[in-house]
Amino acid sequence: MQLIWLRNDLRLSDNTALSAAVQRGPTVAVYLISPQQWLAHDDAPCKVDFWLRNLATLSDSLHALNIPLLIRTADTWDQAPAVLLELCQQLEVEAVHANQEYGINETRRDEATTQALQAQGIGFHSYLDQLLFQPGSVLTQSGSYFQVFSQFRRICYNHLHRALPAIVESPQAQTAVSIERDAIPQSVDGFTPPTESLRALWPAGERHAQQRLAHFADEQIHYYQDERDLPAKPGTSQISAYLAAGVISPRQCLHAALQSNHGEFESGSPGVFTWITELLWREFYKHILVGYPRVSRHRAFRLETEFLPWRDAPEELAAWKEGRTGIPIIDAAMRQLLETGWMHNRLRMVVAMFLTKNLLIDWREGERFFMQHLIDGDLAANNGGWQWSSSTGTDSVPYFRIFNPLSQSERFDPEGRFIKHWLPELADLSKKEIHNPSIAGGLFGVAAYPRPMVDLKKSRERALTAFKNLPSRALAVSGYE
Repeated sequence: MQLIWLRNDLRLSDNTALSAAVQRGPTVAVYLISPQQWLAHDDAPCKVDFWLRNLATLSDSLHALNIPLLIRTADTWDQAPAVLLELCQQLEVEAVHANQEYGINETRRDEATTQALQAQGIGFHSYLDQLLFQPGSVLTQSGSYFQVFSQFRRICYNHLHRALPAIVESPQAQTAVSIERDAIPQSVDGFTPPTESLRALWPAGERHAQQRLAHFADEQIHYYQDERDLPAKPGTSQISAYLAAGVISPRQCLHAALQSNHGEFESGSPGVFTWITELLWREFYKHILVGYPRVSRHRAFRLETEFLPWRDAPEELAAWKEGRTGIPIIDAAMRQLLETGWMHNRLRMVVAMFLTKNLLIDWREGERFFMQHLIDGDLAANNGGWQWSSSTGTDSVPYFRIFNPLSQSERFDPEGRFIKHWLPELADLSKKEIHNPSIAGGLFGVAAYPRPMVDLKKSRERALTAFKNLPSRALAVSGYE
């Protein structure tokens, strides 16, 4: 008997570990419910709900192939080895198959599980699946992990030109085994189910993920370069939640993009090239997670920035979280996050820079809040994005480049359509006033909307001073001087 241990790979098609297990013999699947571990990782309730809903659809798909899906509980991951060993001994499992995951806790969990199983003569096989390239295979000439994305991307493109990662064949139905599948829980203690309106935005299952990818590749990808930064337009793929949960694979995304561009990478459609570059940013941050594990430990990539004088400002932090900053583009973005479990990528950068630069609040506060609310929350991508915006990360924005949220708003939401959707109290303002309501209505602005909580120019100067006052040696090491 073979056991496929499902984690962030909740799909039937192009699932490396699942296909490998089925090829070796009769297979049973298992998924571990780990509430305390998920809470420790700040996994969002809407994301946990998304996992459960996708598990339910996957269970039906596996059942059609006579592969039962079992559910076990390992409250924290240090319980996983014992739980899996007990199951393997009950079912007389020969080997466990799992797709690789990355991060300190994931690595320790898998190492401990491997040791526990092998001590009892049970094999443990792991596979590259959620990445295009094995971490450690894309390195600098000195043999270290890349810290600059453009250099990483160039090597990745060289590899892709030589050989594309192949799509793995879907498993065939196996002879029925005398094991009943388990019911999938509809909720987990500690995680309040989201609203039905939020669920409706993110339907579960591979079919929906494939439909979104196909629609994007057929209809939208060629406009991606021009429209991806416009939050009022459907310019992005809307598949990040499915990628994060492994309902769709990066290989499937890459092949779909290339097919829409007649197999070309850098020629043909600029939108395809730009979207593949975004896939490689996702890849880059996963490799950073492996090569520089301190980012898994809530440490800044640029260690000297740990000396920044972050402000303890709980009231300002609360206003940012609740969308009460008085800066419409910031507040609209935060409301989008709270109501949908998702935020437009351009706005993720804008709100992150506002928190870390204009409010000078530690990036870790924002990173954690995002993880607690994002349906597509991913440690590597979320950490990478926050450290990029706060100028503490690898290949991050220079500390002196600080987005002005008013300018960003005017540039990327010129008619105020996005703002008016999420801030209906501002719906009557003109396209000039909508970005800065404090200029409307004389001295008091718009009565139903707060005045800006911070002076953008003065707060920018405060942030610049904080970075400039870091030790000169640290700045030089970071490339700031």
